[in-house]
Amino acid sequence: MVETGLEYFRNKKVLFLQGPVGPFFKRLAEDFISVNAESYKINFNGGDWLFCPYNSINFRGSIEEWPIFFADFINKHEIDTVILFGDCREYHRLAHTVAHQNNIEIGVFEEGYVRPDFITFERFGVNGFSLLPRNRDFYDALETKEIETPDVKFVGNTFWHAALYACLYYCVSVLLNPFFRHYKHHRPLKLREGAYWIKAVYRKWLYKYYERGIQYKLVNTYSKNYFLVPLQIATDAQIHEHSDFRSVEIFIKRVVSSFASHAPKNNLLIIKHHPLDRGYHDYSEIISRLTAKYNIADRVKYIHDQHLPTLLEHAKGVVLINSTVGLSAIHHSAPLKTCGTAIYDIEGLTYQGKLETFWHDAETFRIDRELYRRFKGYIINYKQINGNFYHRLKNSRFKSGILW
Repeated sequence: MVETGLEYFRNKKVLFLQGPVGPFFKRLAEDFISVNAESYKINFNGGDWLFCPYNSINFRGSIEEWPIFFADFINKHEIDTVILFGDCREYHRLAHTVAHQNNIEIGVFEEGYVRPDFITFERFGVNGFSLLPRNRDFYDALETKEIETPDVKFVGNTFWHAALYACLYYCVSVLLNPFFRHYKHHRPLKLREGAYWIKAVYRKWLYKYYERGIQYKLVNTYSKNYFLVPLQIATDAQIHEHSDFRSVEIFIKRVVSSFASHAPKNNLLIIKHHPLDRGYHDYSEIISRLTAKYNIADRVKYIHDQHLPTLLEHAKGVVLINSTVGLSAIHHSAPLKTCGTAIYDIEGLTYQGKLETFWHDAETFRIDRELYRRFKGYIINYKQINGNFYHRLKNSRFKSGILW
C-alpha cells in the first residue's frame, strides 16, 4: 500500500474506522477523492464524531452487536478496503476478523516505527501482527533499489497539536457519552483524565528537581556500565497482546530478579519511566521492595525524563518488551534484548539468547550495521509514510499533510 501510494485506492470503496485523535482520517478521505475513491466513515463515540461529523455513520450499539453491523455494512456498500488506526482495539479486532473472512483488504495505521518523521501504514497488521519477514536472509537478499531511502521532510514539533486534539477528543467524548452509552474505549474515557494530565506536569517538574545530575553521572561516571530498561505505557497493546507479561509490574519483577541473580556485580540497572505514563503510574514502591528483597538498592535507579538517545549511546545494554525505542537502541549500537514480539527481533540486530545470559554477553555482542541499514531502508520504503497524524507538512500538496 505504501509503495503504490494513493494509486492503490483508485476507484475503490474505502471504509474508515477509528483513527488517531484529530482530523487526519477526514483529511485522508479528501485525498482519496483525487483518485476517484469512495470513502465511508463509522464513528463510535463523540470524539470520533467531532472530527468527522458529516458523511459518516454513528454506531451506537453494543460491542456484541458490532460484528453483525459491520458485516452488513461492508456487504451492503461493497467495501474493498478497511482502514483503521491500531489493530488491537476490541472494535478493530472484531472488524479485522470479519473483513479477513470476507477477503477485504485491511490497512492499519500506527505511530511510526521510525520516528519522528514517519507514520506506519501496513497491509493486514502492525507490530506483532505485521507481515514483515523476521529472518535476516530476506533482508540480505534485497536489491539496492529496495533499501535506498528517499529524501525526508522534517515534521517538526507536533506536541501542541496532538495535545489540543486529545483534549477536544476526550472532552467531547465525555459530553456525548449519553448518545454512545454502549461504547467501550480501550483506555479510560472520563473527565478525571484531566487530573492525570495535571499530575503529569507536576511530576515532570518534581522529577526535574530530584533527578538533577543523574544523566551527567550516568554518561560520565557509569558509561557502558549500566543496563537501561525503558518501560512502556501500562495500557500498551505491546504488553497485553504481544508479550507474555500481563502488566508492567510483572515485567519489572522479571528483569530485576534476573539482574540480581545474573548481572555483573559492578553494573547498574536503570529503569526509565515512559513520559506519557508519568501522570498515571509510579513504580517506585515495587522497585524499592524488589531491590530490598535482592539487596541491590545501590545498583538500581528509577528515572523519568532524561534524554533517551544520550542514555542509549552510553548503555552497556538495553532490555525492553517491544517498543520503537528498540530500533533507536539498534541505531545507537546498544546491545538489545527484547522480551516481547518485535518486528526488529532478528538475528544480527538483537540478542537471541536468554535474558539470564544477556547481562554478561552484552559486552561482546555486536549489531550487524549492514543488516540494520537494509532493514531500516526496507521498512521506510514499504511500511512508512513521511509525515505525521497531528501536524501537516508545509510542503505537502495533499489534504492529509503527508507525502504519499
